[in-house]
Amino acid sequence: MTVGVLGSYGGRNVGDEAILTAMLDRIRAGRPDARVVVFSRRPEHSRRIHPDVEAVGWEGVCREQISEHLRRLTVLVLGGGGILYDTEARRYLRLARTAQHLGVPVFTYAVGAGPLTDEADCTWIRATLSEAAEVTVRDEESKLVLEEAGLSRPVTVTADPALLLEPGGSGARLLRAEAVPRGPLLVGMSVREPGRAAEHLDEEGYHQLLAGVGDFLVHRLGARIVFVPMERDDIRHAHAVVSHMADADHCTVLHGDYRPQQVLDITAQLDLAIGMRLHFLIFAALAGIPLLPLPYAGKVFDFAQQIGAPALRGVVRETAGLLLAEVDRLWDERLARTAHMAARTAAMRTRSAQTADRLLAYLDRTAPAPSTGAATRTGPGAGPAATAAAPATG
Repeated sequence: MTVGVLGSYGGRNVGDEAILTAMLDRIRAGRPDARVVVFSRRPEHSRRIHPDVEAVGWEGVCREQISEHLRRLTVLVLGGGGILYDTEARRYLRLARTAQHLGVPVFTYAVGAGPLTDEADCTWIRATLSEAAEVTVRDEESKLVLEEAGLSRPVTVTADPALLLEPGGSGARLLRAEAVPRGPLLVGMSVREPGRAAEHLDEEGYHQLLAGVGDFLVHRLGARIVFVPMERDDIRHAHAVVSHMADADHCTVLHGDYRPQQVLDITAQLDLAIGMRLHFLIFAALAGIPLLPLPYAGKVFDFAQQIGAPALRGVVRETAGLLLAEVDRLWDERLARTAHMAARTAAMRTRSAQTADRLLAYLDRTAPAPSTGAATRTGPGAGPAATAAAPATG
């Protein structure tokens, strides 16, 4: 039993690594006999974070070389994370399609999709996912995007795999190492860079907007603002926000190179979370602290709706007064909102577990576990997924 995993891994993005960590934990628990091969953007990084798996590079590798690794697989798991979007989808699907041509089934694991309008990428979607063993996505918007791309086979909506990440207990120690003072309320803030995933962001405008939020929290609550980077480039944008603040001395930008569980532990030490990065918001929900999403993309807006948090679509273009009023309301209603969010988070964790249950059930049908046979599982993992004919591509 050899399971290949293909996603945006090895790129030093905490959210992507949280997805991989939670996925590996579930695979190990359900199929301890399975060998895992991670197709990584930076194999050396993946080996350091996950020393018990095999990591191989795939970017810039010719078809013949990558085929040697693919031939060893029982199944190739595509995902999770937001990897199916314009110009990027074809890169992942080209490798997945190669696996299919070699007779290796592809299992799509709670992926995120969109924006997806390029016809070349849509062609890859139809050709590859139509023949996948199963297709699961992490939200309703991703399902709609795939359908609009022309995919006609069944698509199952589950939830982000990172919702199953388990905490440790290192948060207080890590904040002390970053010289975050004890005593004041801690408000975590997450920012990100503009780019293909956030192409409508006005960099200067949102820096100033969040600086105003930070100053408001310092004056309103006596808070200390802790910027939590989820990628290394987030550090630069955090400092840009701080540079616009009148109370910059009440801020700390974290600089450590942390693993996903450590970032979750840090988040659990906060009193309030305001952020753009999806997985920072997921960590806040898991930690049970009140949160305010700042949606820059559909995936963040969708998560806000599912979690029962305020969903101010296009917030970076709204007036500062509207945002500050929402921050003020969030703090005043924090107890009621946190209780409501806890129930929503539990439901999302259940849906997230369904992805792993489906994968493990598929593995048991494909290659029953040694000695005791297939394990008994709960959840909607029974029965093969329907498939449809697709043109050979690439």
